Amino acid sequence: MAKIKLEFPDGGKKEFDSGISGLEIAQSIGPKLAKDALAVKVDDEVLDLTNPITKSGKFTILTFKDKEGKAVFWHSASHIMSQAVQRVFKGNIGLGVGPAIEDGFYQDYDMKPINPDDLKKIEDEMNKIVQEKLNISNKDVPKKEVLQFYKNDPYKTEMTNELPGDKVTMYKQGEFENLCKGPHVPNTSYIKAFKLTKIAGAYWRGDSKNKQLQRIYGIAFPKEKELKEHLTLLEEAEKRDHVKIGKLMDLFSLHEEAPGIPFWHNNGTILFNDLQEYWREEHRNAGYEEVKTPTILNRHLWEQSGHWKLYKENMYITKVDEMDYAIKPMNCPGGMLIYKTRVHSYKEMPMRVGELGYVHRHELSGVLKGLLRVRAFTQDDAHIFCTPEQLEGEIIGVIKLIQKMFGTIGFNDYKFTLSIRSEKKKDKYLGDDKGWELAQNSIIGALNKLKIEYEIMPGEAKFYGPSLDVQVRDALKRDWQCSTIQLDFNLPERFDITYDGEDGKKHKPFILHRVIYGSLERFIAVLLEHYAGKLPLWLSPVQVSIMTVADRFQKYADKVKQKLEENGIRAEEDYRAESISKKVRDAQVKKIPLIVNIGEKEETAGTVAVRTLDGKVKFGIKLEDFAEKVRKNIEDRKITVDFV
Repeated sequence: MAKIKLEFPDGGKKEFDSGISGLEIAQSIGPKLAKDALAVKVDDEVLDLTNPITKSGKFTILTFKDKEGKAVFWHSASHIMSQAVQRVFKGNIGLGVGPAIEDGFYQDYDMKPINPDDLKKIEDEMNKIVQEKLNISNKDVPKKEVLQFYKNDPYKTEMTNELPGDKVTMYKQGEFENLCKGPHVPNTSYIKAFKLTKIAGAYWRGDSKNKQLQRIYGIAFPKEKELKEHLTLLEEAEKRDHVKIGKLMDLFSLHEEAPGIPFWHNNGTILFNDLQEYWREEHRNAGYEEVKTPTILNRHLWEQSGHWKLYKENMYITKVDEMDYAIKPMNCPGGMLIYKTRVHSYKEMPMRVGELGYVHRHELSGVLKGLLRVRAFTQDDAHIFCTPEQLEGEIIGVIKLIQKMFGTIGFNDYKFTLSIRSEKKKDKYLGDDKGWELAQNSIIGALNKLKIEYEIMPGEAKFYGPSLDVQVRDALKRDWQCSTIQLDFNLPERFDITYDGEDGKKHKPFILHRVIYGSLERFIAVLLEHYAGKLPLWLSPVQVSIMTVADRFQKYADKVKQKLEENGIRAEEDYRAESISKKVRDAQVKKIPLIVNIGEKEETAGTVAVRTLDGKVKFGIKLEDFAEKVRKNIEDRKITVDFV
């Protein structure tokens, strides 16, 4: 019998009979692994546990701990939901798309309107399907048979016609059959704990000209305990919703007149500017120059960069003087034009050039979400031009900058993932083997020197270069993609970017694209939800609220406010004819970190009584001392208040 050789993640290699299944391999390793296994990965291809493996390669058993394992689990749950929907509602139900998403799954249906009460009926039927332990299998079916099967479903008919070849893959569990490339878990009993979370409308193909379908969202876990923990997390996340907090703090608003483009109020602009000012300070100290490129550039530039061909549908395009122009979706091409305004020497390298650029991208209306997914945002881009010898050192410098800035802002839990090219599909990537090897090894070398753990993501690199991504973990243990360090073999070629080398010849520099915040709008959303609006003092739009017990203490309160403002502290007064308890509650709702009460005792002694958001109260603080301590806390950008 033919043999295959599989290499495991730990570097170990083992020979098996060709045709063995992933489940059999997992069982040979141990019953616990076999029980947890959801799918397997051979090189870059994810397969069903029951699929025969007939080729050698790198082999991974995927569980719910893996991103790809979760995707298999959640997509299988969406099939169980669709089977339940067809059982409960019967009739001709059109099936749109039903993928696994970042946090669960959804499925689009063309059917009679349903309401939240119907979700319970669907869940009950899903439970029955799970108990039935239906085998999930697949087979390749001639297209003409599939088109006959879907003759009353225009959505699956359209998807079938778009697939290449004469045959397509159909998955089956019990009476339910579905066009799907998979993979899936072996049987329905794997999906033990689930919850359907909401109903929404979604246009077919995301196009408002098409029919609106009903989208049902859900989440699933291998264990009931994990589901309960997740639902508790969702409740807490609802309380921390940045849109609600933004309204309470008067930071920003969203309007139909500009969908997906936030309106920044005074308080929000202060927060926005504080983050930008901190960015500028750290980048000046790290040797960056700052530039500003135009918002609208002509078609020729976007053709040269490749965006006109590959990204046009996401760009806002207009005509000026009978010529096509586009609002920039990214800053990079403009940065390349600045670089090319003069000849550069190896002696100038590395060149670190940053830009806080305002970019526009046409996102579908259905995916817009507060500040997390917008159509216009400020990207804290930077481009580093360097020699091959400088590459690893520059990557180390960027990583250290990320660590410093995140630490100052209060993100100390984050992980690194390295996206590299697929070794099996090298022809799909720009650049030669030597360049890719140097780039990937430089990133790995930087991580190793800094003793940073990382996860390699084979086949996840963009076609123009490998990247190092940083995901911060917030207070609710959610991961958010923020910083990226991206190597680029594309723009140096397209724009003929060169420098004069020590040998007198022209050389192409390595270009590092990198962002720290990513998008300031999205970063602010993450920041608000991480802190539940209770921002560090230095980032709070209003840092102190001054309130009087009675009108007769207003003169001293004015003196307090003046003293604070002289020290650069943002203070507001609350002299309303309301009780102190009402004023305190209002200040707490607005997430103002420090509340100063002024009464007779304070006026007589020249002191203040101070309350923090976490309920600490301290009386008799001398005004001079208070102003100095607040000023120092802000100046040092401390995360907590340590003087009350």
